[in-house]
Amino acid sequence: MTTRRLQVQPKTEGWTQKTDAEGRPLLQFASPKRGKPPTHLADLTPEDRLNAMKELGLPAFRAKQLETHYFQHFTRDPASMTDLPSEGREELVHKLLPPLLTEVKRIQTDRGDTIKVLWKLHDGALVESVLMRYPGRITLCVSSQAGCGMNCPFCATGQAGLTRNMSAAEIVAQVVRANRMIMDGELGDPKHLGHEAERVSNIVFMGMGEPLANYNRVIQAIRVLTDKKHGIGMSARGITVSTVGLVPAIKKLSEESIPVTFALSLHAPDDELRDRLIPVNSRWKVDEALDAAKEYFDKTGRRVSIEYALIKDMNDHAWRAELLAEKLNSRGHGWVHVNPIPLNPTPGSVWTASEPGVQAEFVNRLVSAGIPTTIRDTRGKDIDGACGQLVATEADQAQAAKIPIDF
Repeated sequence: MTTRRLQVQPKTEGWTQKTDAEGRPLLQFASPKRGKPPTHLADLTPEDRLNAMKELGLPAFRAKQLETHYFQHFTRDPASMTDLPSEGREELVHKLLPPLLTEVKRIQTDRGDTIKVLWKLHDGALVESVLMRYPGRITLCVSSQAGCGMNCPFCATGQAGLTRNMSAAEIVAQVVRANRMIMDGELGDPKHLGHEAERVSNIVFMGMGEPLANYNRVIQAIRVLTDKKHGIGMSARGITVSTVGLVPAIKKLSEESIPVTFALSLHAPDDELRDRLIPVNSRWKVDEALDAAKEYFDKTGRRVSIEYALIKDMNDHAWRAELLAEKLNSRGHGWVHVNPIPLNPTPGSVWTASEPGVQAEFVNRLVSAGIPTTIRDTRGKDIDGACGQLVATEADQAQAAKIPIDF
């Protein structure tokens, strides 16, 4: 006879979850009012950049020169822009390439293949990004918000709530700075692939924040990242956008004609548990989120990823794997891939990852049902740089306060 394992219910450990007037976990969709970051070249469309040149009394081709320096050479140093007239060069750079990120702290793994950087934004808000070298690719995990308003109890980022949305240029700047690090040999000696130097090949919007709660700026950032003529020129297929399940925004994303990889952070296939584990499930239930994910596949042809953090005795039961497989298969075959992720510890939490045997059984149930499944590599765990671990501590805030804003 099989004994059903213990069912642990979600609750916060070491911190108090913010709640609304009715005692439900508080959801923050709107960005708090703060001073806007300075307008940057990456915030503007190519047409807007030409208009900006005209307003400054400069020829249109100056816009292309700035694009080349920032998006291809990854610099905003006026001294290196010798193709621009020396007179007025610094003023032009400061106007259209203003400082956005100031490095506060950097932590690197002993092997040197992962770097986590804490950045200060113009208003003192703090965000983190994680640069990771894998065989054959370099991935950057970027933040889209300072903090997060989704209030998931197992995620460190959500514990402090939402500070503000990031601008498109602040998002892009994380990629520019990462590419500069690679060029300067800070992720190991840069390799040259044919005629091109090595740079970030994959981006995951899995850093601080809920990307689809900052929809317009995230989409603008993606357009800049993928623009081969006026931006960085990455492949959209190398960009992954993750969400906890903002269904209207998922539907909107499917209409953008940008073939990014879409990832749904599900973490539970049943509403009873997911209501407590992922507070936004009170707005859009499991089946609604899965329907929207399937619609994304139908409209784009891009296979969807289901992210599933395996938490000991909470959501890792074999019957939940079977229920997940049933729900996915009922919507068709070949449209989805599941990424179970051993839970990464967060400050103050007693929750932990599933036992290896339990994890293996969960995966086996999915695979037996015909669901492609791959355990996610928890890169950066030892430097608190893995999924769900990004958070600015009080010590970080104190350190950041002493550092002046600079590029």
